[in-house]
Amino acid sequence: MASWRPGCLRLLLALRPLLARRTLHDTAPPRDVLLFEHERGRFFAVLGLFCAGQGVFWASLAVAALARPPTAEVSERGRFDLRSTLWRYSLAVGCGAIGTLVLGAGLLFSLRSVRSVMLRAGGQQVTLTTHAPFGLGTHITVPLNQVSCMAHRGEVPAMLPLKVKGRRFYFLLDKSGHFPNTQLFDNTVGAYRSL
Repeated sequence: MASWRPGCLRLLLALRPLLARRTLHDTAPPRDVLLFEHERGRFFAVLGLFCAGQGVFWASLAVAALARPPTAEVSERGRFDLRSTLWRYSLAVGCGAIGTLVLGAGLLFSLRSVRSVMLRAGGQQVTLTTHAPFGLGTHITVPLNQVSCMAHRGEVPAMLPLKVKGRRFYFLLDKSGHFPNTQLFDNTVGAYRSL
């Protein structure tokens, strides 16, 4: 009769981490819990100024390319004459496209870089705070079941991609940030969900 007790005790000891993980996931936090924080406001302020400067620079180049050059009589205009209308318009479109791409990339990166992740009281909603242009910050509150982490923290070298249902691009968590509650992060926001 006593021979089954050691086996039962070993089984309970083996299942204890599983039971602890389940109770952690099932219990809702009574207050807001910070899961991730990475403060880089100064970097995003400089990034915003850089992108705005690049936008102004490339826009002024496009305007200068569209301006009529001084008319000087040249006896022969060749195919590669930089004063021709085709070259001027092509240069203006190229400069405008480069300026738009630099401005758009900086804006998109700052809107998708996460400053903090907060699990709301009750454990059903998550608030993502992004840096936004010039480091100002925007808040997005979504249900927890609409957030999916595409990789585990240990699998990625630099950025942790987070997918939010209904949003076109991934949100990026920089791994050099601080995870105050790693186990709760892994069980809630850090879990993969099929969206």
